[in-house]
Amino acid sequence: MAYSIAHSFPFSAWGEALFLMIQTVAIGFLIQHYRGSSLRGLAFLVLYFSLVAILLSPVTPLSFVAAMQATNMPAIIISRLIQVSTNYRNGHTGQLSAVTVLLLFAGSLARIFTSIQETGDSLMALTYVVSSSCNAIIAGQLLYYWNCAPPGRQKTE
Repeated sequence: MAYSIAHSFPFSAWGEALFLMIQTVAIGFLIQHYRGSSLRGLAFLVLYFSLVAILLSPVTPLSFVAAMQATNMPAIIISRLIQVSTNYRNGHTGQLSAVTVLLLFAGSLARIFTSIQETGDSLMALTYVVSSSCNAIIAGQLLYYWNCAPPGRQKTE
């Protein structure tokens, strides 16, 4: 989000990230709150939004923000490959929702197009290409393991 704001991209190019950030931060706070650590949750909120403010300020060099944007790609690859390897080791995709996987794949494909159209930024487009490629692998696994069920939960006909 900071990368998009720093480059003055239109809200439609990064607004989704804002709402996802708010949801994620709210969940982080609520986890702390319901564990009985509301003060820790509040400290988390203060720290998080302080870091966001610093990233959005002129104090942070644009090259640093761009480097942080680029680190999204290894994070995407690692997180998806963990899921891919787990699916492979298990020989099934477990309770993975076909609708969710296919929508993630379609959405990331659409984001390639929209990021090129709205921003013209190759780093943003490449991030979505990487995400789409990883989502394609998981979608492929979903189709490959379609009739496979976890041991003890064989499909009935």
